[in-house]
Amino acid sequence: MSGTAEREVGRSRPRKEDARLLTGQTNWTDNINVGGLLHLAILRSPMAHAHIDRVDVAPALERPGVVAAFSGSDLAEGMGSLPCAWPVTEDIVLPDHPPIAVDEVRYAGDPVAVVVARDRYAAADALEAIEVDYTPLPPVLDLEAALTENSPLVHSDKGTNRSYLWPLKTGEDFDAVRRRAEVTLKRRYVHQRLIANAMEPRGVVVTPLAASGEYTLYSSTQIPHILRLMLAVVTGVPEHKLRVIAPDVGGGFGSKLQVYGEEAIALTVARRLGRPVKWTESRSEGYLATHHGRGMIQDVEIAANRDGRLLGLKADLLVDMGAYLMLVTPGIPILGAFMYPGIYKMGSYELNVTGVFTTKTPTDAYRGAGRPEATYAIERIMDELAVELDLDPVELRRRNWIGHEEFPYTTIAGLTYDSGNYEAATEKALALFDYDKLRAEQADRNRRGDSVRLGIGVSTYTEMCGLAPSRVLRDLRYAAGGWEAASIRVLPTGKVEVVTGTSPHGQGHVTCWSQIAADVLGVPFDDVQVVHGDTRAAPQGMDTYGSRSLVVGGTAIHHAARKVVDKAREVAAHLLEASEQDLEFTGGVFSVKGSPDARKTLQELAFETFSSHDLPDGMEPTINAGHVTDPDDFSYPHGTHLCAVEVDTETGRTHIRSYVCVDDVGKVINPMIVEGQVHGGLAQGIAQALYEEAVYDDQGNLVSGTMADYLVPSAPDLPEFVTDRTETPSTTNPLGVKGVGEAGTIASTPAVVNAIVDALRPLGVTEVRMPCTPERVWRAIEEASA
Repeated sequence: MSGTAEREVGRSRPRKEDARLLTGQTNWTDNINVGGLLHLAILRSPMAHAHIDRVDVAPALERPGVVAAFSGSDLAEGMGSLPCAWPVTEDIVLPDHPPIAVDEVRYAGDPVAVVVARDRYAAADALEAIEVDYTPLPPVLDLEAALTENSPLVHSDKGTNRSYLWPLKTGEDFDAVRRRAEVTLKRRYVHQRLIANAMEPRGVVVTPLAASGEYTLYSSTQIPHILRLMLAVVTGVPEHKLRVIAPDVGGGFGSKLQVYGEEAIALTVARRLGRPVKWTESRSEGYLATHHGRGMIQDVEIAANRDGRLLGLKADLLVDMGAYLMLVTPGIPILGAFMYPGIYKMGSYELNVTGVFTTKTPTDAYRGAGRPEATYAIERIMDELAVELDLDPVELRRRNWIGHEEFPYTTIAGLTYDSGNYEAATEKALALFDYDKLRAEQADRNRRGDSVRLGIGVSTYTEMCGLAPSRVLRDLRYAAGGWEAASIRVLPTGKVEVVTGTSPHGQGHVTCWSQIAADVLGVPFDDVQVVHGDTRAAPQGMDTYGSRSLVVGGTAIHHAARKVVDKAREVAAHLLEASEQDLEFTGGVFSVKGSPDARKTLQELAFETFSSHDLPDGMEPTINAGHVTDPDDFSYPHGTHLCAVEVDTETGRTHIRSYVCVDDVGKVINPMIVEGQVHGGLAQGIAQALYEEAVYDDQGNLVSGTMADYLVPSAPDLPEFVTDRTETPSTTNPLGVKGVGEAGTIASTPAVVNAIVDALRPLGVTEVRMPCTPERVWRAIEEASA
């Protein structure tokens, strides 16, 4: 690689991993087969809340192909409670969470028994033979009713359905601000439950090595390193005897950021039987058993002066925990707590988060994890305030956002935004969107009383990425740190292995990590191999979630590669008989200043180190290096999203006519991958606005438990996106990157709903609850007209 070779960072490289994925040469968890493999099937409660009076698995043992069957009490001795790593307050109510129910079921889908058979069909068929007697208990479904004195209890031994109250108050007292404000508005926003629909369902394979008591567990997971630690705690298998591998993982979106009961059950059964076992969920089973996202009521109040200057913000949140606190369930709204003020300046902020138990599937991380909810609240109420003040919604935002010259800026919520330029992103978006022309068309349609109304939605957002600073996580009572590890191995032939603690599931890590390493080391892109997702091959890591992989994991790779160059420089100086200060390193070549013919390539130095024939005295025979990084702060991408919708007032149908977004994600490693991440995020955010909702009946049964009832948009349901970028590099990491994986999801939902309400406001509509289905839109119009 010559010194004039094109830099890799910034190039739209096709993804290395795609050829294998597209040609079916993949290693999904369900593809894994080993000798003597047994299959697990899990019997799940059909009731949301009930006492278990009797479980008889004996009839299942008589079915063909069945090897074993277990009730919850049969397996209880080998398993402890599933972990919650984020007890957000000292007095949090934290009930035990058995991987399989023993005495009581608390949501429809709670596991009650397990069958093990020689094939998956025999196992599934035998479930119907298991006899279970239940005594029904009253379900707990409504968040507000759950907190009343006479409500039934999800966990009767706890005496309450409130899990915790987490307050945050900064700046001037909000009550005082309210009294002197010229304008105050209160609004209620409801975030429906969402169900992740990763292309690959969850699956687990456990292979025991009985002679040494070792186990290899394959799981479709985002967190192999965290999973290994937590399963060791839950099952008692010594951590050093447990190897966890995340093979090819077909999407996660937060739903695989979890330590699931099925993983603990599979490990316990394999340990008990001394045989390899496999469990793969069906799609409908996943709707019940994979944790849900969102589920929140927001009561939001904003205070301002007549000129539009914001004075303060207050939000009271009721958050649906579901039946149990899973790995980071209580912490999800806390992640968003610091983002409710968004990009705006104000002098007062108050937030109260109340976690509530219900007899529903537990909630936990879902793409964006608390930050989409925060952005929705502030961006929706900013539009409402603009109407109240008779201001254009973009103008209101201009009067309140942090100016580009004010960075770094410490917000009222206590975060220090390092860099940004909200003006530039917004102006670029407005030009691409042709904002003024659309506003003129909208006014004309309204004057004519068209049955199809045009609405324009604005969303100017920021988010905190790179979930990492360990000391911050400590202060938030999170059990783990946020560091990330990487190492670089330069092989004797000069090829490079990058070992990363992050674990990809569709983001393009292999490609981007190769680009970062290739640039620092000066080696060809194709000479870099990335090793990941295996706790034995990549023993250190904190895994992938919270848009942290590039910001934290990529930074670790950068530093590890720089250490390799520093070690190689020492060898080169020795072999070239020059001082290290006299060496230049460009394009993978060390040369002596003023003597360009005196040179050594990194590849040559790798072999020289391997042979160890002529190394500096006292030097270890390696130029390999590792690095563990723990950033001092988060990173803060931002952007402006604009949406134009046409709403048919006779049918309620909403059509997205155009969608423009300009995002600022700092330095871009691979523009093509950034585009893909933005498009995917937009699809999920628009899906919350228009399509997706987990619906329960009054007995706590999930009635949207299949793709026939739970509407996941496909390509024809989504518009053509116009995307662009501005670039203000982050100052908190050497790559200048900010993260992009969740940005589209965070920004798009309020943009779409703002557009729908904007279209219908002349008809008296001020709110449409998500998802804004044709029926809900039509009913909102009818109620307003009445």
